[in-house]
Amino acid sequence: MGKRKKFRTKSKFLNWLLDWLDAILFAVVVVTLINTFWFQSFKIPSSSMESSLYTGDHLFVSKLTYGARMPQTPLTVPFTHNVMFGKESYSTKIQWKYRRLPGFRDVRKGDYVVFGFPNGDTVLRRSPAEDYHALERFYGSEQIRNLGPVVVRPMDKKDHYVKRCVAVAGDTLEVRNGFVWVNGEQQEVYPGVQLSYVVKTNGNKLNAKTIQKLGLNIEELYYSNALPGYPAMPLTAEMLSAVKELPGVVSVEPNLELEADYREIFPFTEDTGWTRDFFGPLWIPKAGETVRLTTENLPLYERIISVYEGASVQEALQAGEYTFKQDYYFMMGDNRHNSLDSRYWGFVPEDHIVGRPALIWLSTDNGYRFPKNIRWRRFLKFL
Repeated sequence: MGKRKKFRTKSKFLNWLLDWLDAILFAVVVVTLINTFWFQSFKIPSSSMESSLYTGDHLFVSKLTYGARMPQTPLTVPFTHNVMFGKESYSTKIQWKYRRLPGFRDVRKGDYVVFGFPNGDTVLRRSPAEDYHALERFYGSEQIRNLGPVVVRPMDKKDHYVKRCVAVAGDTLEVRNGFVWVNGEQQEVYPGVQLSYVVKTNGNKLNAKTIQKLGLNIEELYYSNALPGYPAMPLTAEMLSAVKELPGVVSVEPNLELEADYREIFPFTEDTGWTRDFFGPLWIPKAGETVRLTTENLPLYERIISVYEGASVQEALQAGEYTFKQDYYFMMGDNRHNSLDSRYWGFVPEDHIVGRPALIWLSTDNGYRFPKNIRWRRFLKFL
């Protein structure tokens, strides 16, 4: 194979400059293709997945597993997702239809999944991390305009989230006492899943070194003298057994939410009585399946029909039924009592799926300075 022919001038400096520009352009094209079709770097921004994925974990996300999405908003500044210098780093003058290349397999229950935040179609520029639709339910659109301006984003430019898939299309999900049940069977409690517990002591704080050995962050725990003890201690099943055996621990009880503001919990209607710990049963929509549609169950599917699938809600109600065009998923964070997930915003459409975290290539702890901030035990850890 012959070498690429390069344009040459009589000026050595200009030739040097052209060589650098050629190399930079080639690198931009190659990296862009890798990020689009192979894998992409992603950083865990919050504690919603602890103790499975930690804040500060840097991941390589495989796009081959579920199949890479073809770009829908191609006019984007290289190496950016949706923002650069506080402004949108893309243009919507060209918009292509959703297409996905074949993958190795479909999303499975138990997978870690990176996806576009379903409610991220509308954001407030001054508070981009806030859920605009949740704020609108609580305060009304006019009251939150001071956090604007409001920015409407295309589907492939929504912020990325990472959660665990707990139910796939066609499943019936229920949360009982904080634990997930799918199709009538309790789901496996994965090693990293943690719930919140009330830990009462004999009046003394637990030893700080003991707490750290358990994997807990002493800075994030609140000790109440009135209890006495810890009102909200996040524990995995392994941690729970260890804490119960600690000297000075009198009792350990789960923090279960019996009541919740209906505006917080999907589908945001007063009649369900659902909470983060008592949720469902809820059927997960599947492509090709038809549901009988009534004014009573419309809140479950209204956003799917009008936003995710671009159909007419009025026409669907008149027909009395609706046939889904794509599969949907239910995602939850492993830190079950500190995670804004599908219990709070509903289903994740198939076209929002970005990829599967495959490798932790670096993990840092903001609570320490270099080199103590590097979690060496998580370095190059496959998921």
